[in-house]
Amino acid sequence: MTSKHTHAVHVPPSHIAAIAPYQAGKPIEELAREFGLDPACIVKLASNENPLGMPASAKQAIIDAMDGLGRYPDPAGFDLKQALSTRYDVPQNWLTLGNGSNDILELVAMAILEPSSSVVYAQHAFVVYRLATQARGARHIMVPARDYGHDLPAMLEAIDDSTRLVYIANPNNPTGTYLANADIESFLSQVQARHGARVTVVLDEAYNEFLEPELRVDSIGLVKHFSNLIVSRSFSKAYGLAGLRVGFAVAQPALTDLLNRVRQPFNVNSLAQAAAIAALNDKEFQVKSFAVNRDGKAQLQQAFDALGLKYVPSYANFVLVHVGDAARINLELLKRGVIVRPVAGDGLPEWLRVSIGLREENQRFIEALTDILTATGT
Repeated sequence: MTSKHTHAVHVPPSHIAAIAPYQAGKPIEELAREFGLDPACIVKLASNENPLGMPASAKQAIIDAMDGLGRYPDPAGFDLKQALSTRYDVPQNWLTLGNGSNDILELVAMAILEPSSSVVYAQHAFVVYRLATQARGARHIMVPARDYGHDLPAMLEAIDDSTRLVYIANPNNPTGTYLANADIESFLSQVQARHGARVTVVLDEAYNEFLEPELRVDSIGLVKHFSNLIVSRSFSKAYGLAGLRVGFAVAQPALTDLLNRVRQPFNVNSLAQAAAIAALNDKEFQVKSFAVNRDGKAQLQQAFDALGLKYVPSYANFVLVHVGDAARINLELLKRGVIVRPVAGDGLPEWLRVSIGLREENQRFIEALTDILTATGT
């Protein structure tokens, strides 16, 4: 007797089916397999990671915390919140911990959005704003960029009766542009005057620590003044903990309470919490990270000037450079063991985003790019 099996086809919600999954930077191991290269000779300048790696203080904190791995992590992250509370002079109930700041951006969308609502964000801004909006079935209001950055007056006018959330990145990824404190404060004041607490603003400051100190927005002061503001920060960049996934948000208690209603318990593991406390207090590592980034940025931008390439002056730990046939040049770089980030998916098909590495890594990229451009007469 032959049995017949029917296979039902699952039809996902249309807003989920429409999502293009996030494409991370190509791993070193994958490139080595693809082109038969020695992994030790590959330079990865694709994911805005800290070229210094993890600070030694964080490594020691991980070793010290390992004996406790048979237990669940502290779900409230008390010790890390205490360290952040001391550093930023806010109560612990103003803090939310995330599995990277990416988690924070998703939590905000989960807590605030519904399918009838809309989100305002800028063209060429961090792709997760689009993904988080799409995953909730909310409506996108993408405002055209101005000089590759945020056009705050246009974003203000784009807010409509359905808008519940605005994402702002400062500095912006992938373009590296910067918004002055006065411009952000003016925007927040006008949003509050026109829309009250109905519209929540997320200020994504994943690259804040790479700004010159005098340029850093007093975002914690802004949170104290604006009850509809959430500031998001990351330990992945300046603190060198990208592989551990730690981020946090600062907001007044009403918003923090909402985020904690949708936050997964134990979303930041024990080793990550311990390492983050150590990295937060490691001033020497932070000073070195800033200096390596400042010098590497100058190295890249000077090379682009010498090659006659247009680039967006960067306030972050990467530089966006216009190379024309970016897909071809990216492939040629990969063949030479250099990984950078194509940004066609961000509406910039002729550009590459190059993370700032150690001086010798930057030089490898510069020499490879020069060789490619010379060979093709570009």
